[in-house]
Amino acid sequence: MSIDSRLDDYIAAHSSPEGEYLYRLYRATNVEIINPHMASGQVQGRLLKLLVKMMRPKRILEIGTYTGYSAICMAEGLDCDGKLFTFEIDDELEDFTRRWIEGSPVADKIVFTIGSALDIVPTLGEKFDLVFIDGNKREYTAYYELALAHLNEGGWILADNTLWDGWVIDDKRQDAQTNGVRAFNDLVRNDARVEEVILPLRDGLTIIRKK
Repeated sequence: MSIDSRLDDYIAAHSSPEGEYLYRLYRATNVEIINPHMASGQVQGRLLKLLVKMMRPKRILEIGTYTGYSAICMAEGLDCDGKLFTFEIDDELEDFTRRWIEGSPVADKIVFTIGSALDIVPTLGEKFDLVFIDGNKREYTAYYELALAHLNEGGWILADNTLWDGWVIDDKRQDAQTNGVRAFNDLVRNDARVEEVILPLRDGLTIIRKK
């Protein structure tokens, strides 16, 4: 076992447990779904819950539900009057994800929609206090502008996978997804409307605050 793997195990062992329901969801994701590594997992999930508790948002927008793990984690951190709107573009995931979201203890706080957030969010008439971006990397810059347009002043954006397995610093990687993440990172860094920091957690998590 590598040092990195041992540290990952140590971090997980010294972080709050995810709870039985999320544990079963994570296991089911790994057994039944392609690319299970895309689920947030215990450590990032606990961070998302704690960030929500610290930020105290009333409305959360999530772009990219996948199997619902991160949505449930964030909903766990919401106050009783909070609501999370989550969008997944892949309709093949709907049956699995809807079953796990609707069966969760926080189902009443989550509105799950299959469809494009870019098309649907502007029709909602909602303003958000927190946006979690974890969708198609090719569209990260579009998601970012969507988030800012519907984010309250002083609101927060969390963007996942912003180190993209380290490929953001590999000049030989010129595929659309890697370039999409690079374009997003450069856009945020040069945007006077926000302040930001990248955390080297898992695949990179950027925390952004709208001024």
